Amino acid sequence: MNPQTQISKFYALGKAMAAVESDKLEAIFQQAYIKNQWFTPVNVHMAWQSYIDMLQNDMDEWLSKYDFSAEKKSLKIGIVMAGNIPMVGLHDLICVLSCGHKALVKLSSNDEVLIPFIITLLKDISPELYANVSFVEKLEKYDAVIATGSNNTATHFEYYFKDVPHIIRRNRNGVAIMYGDETIEEVANLGHDIFDYFGMGCRNVSKIYLPEGYDIKYLYEPIEQYADIVNHNKYANNYTYQRAIHLMNLVHIYDNNFLLLKQHEQIASPIGTCHYEYYTDLRKLESELTEKQNEIQCIISTKPLSLLPSFKPGQAQNPKPWDYADGVDTIGWLLGL
Repeated sequence: MNPQTQISKFYALGKAMAAVESDKLEAIFQQAYIKNQWFTPVNVHMAWQSYIDMLQNDMDEWLSKYDFSAEKKSLKIGIVMAGNIPMVGLHDLICVLSCGHKALVKLSSNDEVLIPFIITLLKDISPELYANVSFVEKLEKYDAVIATGSNNTATHFEYYFKDVPHIIRRNRNGVAIMYGDETIEEVANLGHDIFDYFGMGCRNVSKIYLPEGYDIKYLYEPIEQYADIVNHNKYANNYTYQRAIHLMNLVHIYDNNFLLLKQHEQIASPIGTCHYEYYTDLRKLESELTEKQNEIQCIISTKPLSLLPSFKPGQAQNPKPWDYADGVDTIGWLLGL
């Protein structure tokens, strides 16, 4: 398999996505929103553009890292996709197609519109790649599986797919480390990491580590620009519910009328809420986060960390294709089957 040929096809796919007429694209986005009201046109457009950027700018650097020269039998790879943010399963699908395998795709009921539309664009670009994608109601006759779900569904996946090679993804979240010397712009950018896609992505920041004595106002004031998020009905319902529960239970929270801050050791937090915790020793905190790596998808930090990789504020939802979910090299795994 010639990776350059694959790269050129995916570049053409990105170009085709960028060339979809605005009226048609708006209709597709609206259809996705009707199916799932978390998929606002703004959020879908953000995800759409990120994939265009990836397909047109990153494929060569990404795929050139691998050796595709060995002759490999084309396998049937089942993909059980998540639907928490728009098109989140497309990366796995691109990985499978890049390796010359056939994809059996079980879509999430929350994201049934966007990815099938993108695949129709492949029909004229590469009939071969187009033919290698099948959307199915039930996975059958597969050689390996990539499945993404909650911690509960992952347990079922582990059992159900135990007899074939598999990648099973569970719940993970992003965390942020503050130092107290961040600029207003850096804190404002952190707002993207908290609020993009309503905080539902596995890379969204759900917990913030603050230096002892940090004044919460230095966090709240720069993110005031995201206040309109509470005008979304589903987000508002979650935020209001969490606030009511905490008030009834006399739990201490900070509240700016669109985001609750709650001191809690747990990394995962409900929609409309962000957990925080104080630290005094950065090296000790890094060690603690290292021990919790199976709960963490990414770390946001303005400064490089000595033990762990990190992203700058505002970059949680802008990973490169080689920033694999759960740290599992999907391409390497597929080539090794």
